[in-house]
Amino acid sequence: MFNILKELIYSSGVVSLTGGNLVMWLVAFVLLYLAIKKQYEPLLLLPIAFGILVVNLPLTFLMEPEHGLIWFFYHYGIEQDIIPPLIFLGLGAMIDFGPLIANPKTLLLGAGAQAGLYVTFFAAILFGFDLQEAGSIAIIGGADGPTTIYLTSKLAPHLLGATAVSAYAYMALVPIIQPPMMKLLTTDRERKIVMTKLRPVSKLQKICFPIVTGMTIMLVVPPAAPLISMLMLGNLFKESGVVERLTNAASNELMNIVTIFLGLSIGATMTATTFLNPKVLFIFFLGLFAFVISTAAGLLMAKFMNLFLKDKDKINPLIGAAGVSAVPMAARCVHKVGSEANRRNYLLMYAMGPNVAGVIGTVVAAAILLKNLG
Repeated sequence: MFNILKELIYSSGVVSLTGGNLVMWLVAFVLLYLAIKKQYEPLLLLPIAFGILVVNLPLTFLMEPEHGLIWFFYHYGIEQDIIPPLIFLGLGAMIDFGPLIANPKTLLLGAGAQAGLYVTFFAAILFGFDLQEAGSIAIIGGADGPTTIYLTSKLAPHLLGATAVSAYAYMALVPIIQPPMMKLLTTDRERKIVMTKLRPVSKLQKICFPIVTGMTIMLVVPPAAPLISMLMLGNLFKESGVVERLTNAASNELMNIVTIFLGLSIGATMTATTFLNPKVLFIFFLGLFAFVISTAAGLLMAKFMNLFLKDKDKINPLIGAAGVSAVPMAARCVHKVGSEANRRNYLLMYAMGPNVAGVIGTVVAAAILLKNLG
C-alpha cells in the first residue's frame, strides 16, 4: 500500500511543480480577476487566463507537439493562420464604415495613430531585440489583438503570449490610459468643439467600400490579404443585406467559437520558462509606450489638421485618440471625455471614423513589417 501511494505521488504533477509555475498561476489569477471582477475584455482575458493556468500544471502535456489538445488548437488555428483572419471576418460583419465614408479625412487620423508603431520599433531595437522581435512588439501600439497575433506568429512566435496579452490588456485599459492623455494634449475649448453633422451615406457606397478598399489595399500591400480580405468580406455580408444568416453566423457563432480557441491557445503559450524572463517585462513596457505614442499621435494629428480647416469644418481633436484599433472602446472613451466637456457633444459616431480607419491602418502597418522583416 505504501509503495502504491508513493508511486501515485511521484507520478502526479505535484512533485514537478516549480516556483515558476506558481508565479504563472498568480498571473493567471490576476487576469481572471480583471476579466470577471473588473470585466476588462472578459471574452478574451478569461480563456487566456485559463490557458495560462492549465499549461502551467506539470505533466498535463496540453501543449506537447503532435499530441496535446491545446497544441492542435494553436498549431492549426494560429500557426496555420486560420483564427486571426476568422476574427477579422466576424469583426467586419459588425463594423460600420459609414462614419469613415461620410468623413474621409478621418482616415488620416487612423494613419497618424500608427506613428507609435514605428517609434516603438526603433526603441525595441535599442533595448536589444532583433528586427523580427521589434516588429512584433511595435504592433502592440495599434491595440489590435488579432493583428498582433498574426504578425507575431510570423516574425517571433516565441513572443506570442507576451505580445498578445499586452495588446489585449491595453485594449481593456483604454478607459484608464487614454482620458488623461486626451486632457493633457487638448484644451478645454478644443474638447468642447461640436462637429458638423455627418452627411448621409448611401447603401451603394457602403457596398462598394469593402470591395474597392479591399482590392486597393491588397494590390498595394499583398501581405495584408489574409486579414483585409476577411475583414471586407464580413463587412460585405453586412452591408449587402442579402445574407443575414451569414452575417449573424460570422458576428456571433463563428466569432464566439474562434475567440475561445484563440484565447486558450494564446494563454497556453505562456509557460513559466518562456514568460519569466526580463525580455517579457520590456515587452509590456514597450507595448504601453507604443500605445501611448499612438494615442498622442492621433490627437496631435487632429490638432494639426484643424490648422488648415475652416471653423465650421474643424474636428474635435479628441477623435484623434480613436485612431488606434481598439474598436469600439476607444470611440466610447472619446465620447465620454467629450460629453464631460460639453453635454451637447455626441462624439461616438464621429470617433468611429478614425477608429475603423485605425483597424485598416494597423493591418497595413503589420503587412509592411511582414513584407520587410518576414
